[in-house]
Amino acid sequence: MTSSKVPTLDARIERWPIEGNFTISRGAKTEAVVVVAEVTHGNTTGRGECVPYPRYGETPEATLKAILGMTDAIVDGFGGGGLDWQALQAAMPPSAARNALDCALLDLDAKQGNKRIWDRLGRAAPPACVTAYTISLGTPETMATAAAKASHRRLLKIKLGGDGDGLRIAAVRRAAPHSELIVDANEAWTEANLEQNLAACAKAGVTLVEQPLPAGKDSALARIKRPIAVCADESVHDRASLGGLRERYDAVNIKLDKTGGLTEALAMADAAAAQGFGIMVGCMVATSLAMAPAMLLTPMARFVDLDGPLLLARDRDGGLRYDGSLVYPPDAALWG
Repeated sequence: MTSSKVPTLDARIERWPIEGNFTISRGAKTEAVVVVAEVTHGNTTGRGECVPYPRYGETPEATLKAILGMTDAIVDGFGGGGLDWQALQAAMPPSAARNALDCALLDLDAKQGNKRIWDRLGRAAPPACVTAYTISLGTPETMATAAAKASHRRLLKIKLGGDGDGLRIAAVRRAAPHSELIVDANEAWTEANLEQNLAACAKAGVTLVEQPLPAGKDSALARIKRPIAVCADESVHDRASLGGLRERYDAVNIKLDKTGGLTEALAMADAAAAQGFGIMVGCMVATSLAMAPAMLLTPMARFVDLDGPLLLARDRDGGLRYDGSLVYPPDAALWG
């Protein structure tokens, strides 16, 4: 075997400045730290990008190490062992690291076969679709100012944080009277303020509330009458975590970094739909390379939240096309 036929695996940590800052109930950040995996075979390179989850103890350094730890498996797989994105599911646990490698292998397969990945996987081609735009957590006044600037957008995702959220969402609604609103509490509410905050959101015409209570402490959602739809985020990761959620949640937020890649995300979307859940497609703050694979989930989704690149000071070259509230599927040169 010549060297040109031996696959190589490379990975690196990248830092992308955020425009201003991004604030949720767990804190603020001014840059997106991503890990990029690249699998090269012959003259073709497949790429994938992930964002390690501090919420689950992941770090960029450990994620990079986990990806590079698969080097021998990648080389042996292309030598006849059969390690593709399907075999990868058993070879690595669900994680941001597996997401980057899963997406890189899918991208490589599509490029080598000169076929768009949705055709390769027998999925519907993703159309242009409306994406949410995130308003960071702050005072009612600062959030209203941000919402007013984004009030031309069709869908706004409002970050809330607990006490005072009724004032925040009311201020946002006044500033953006025509936008559809969804809310993300990031586990910051309690049983004591749950019904009050849900009522305030309902009064403001909010369509969906995401993860109001902490994961594992959300049983109250099954005991109350929910005035609006509630979506699981931190409470749901992959197909295995869907069980038992139906009484508490109306929808699930599918993120590739939680599922460990597009392969499991698509399977999870199928399973969630079969169980009657509404589907939301979410993201971390990252570049278009991380958003592109998630576009395959959008034909099944009621809500799409793939605004990560819009929150950056700049996106990577050749990124997704955003036109107002619309995001378009990736060109083959970017991914898939």
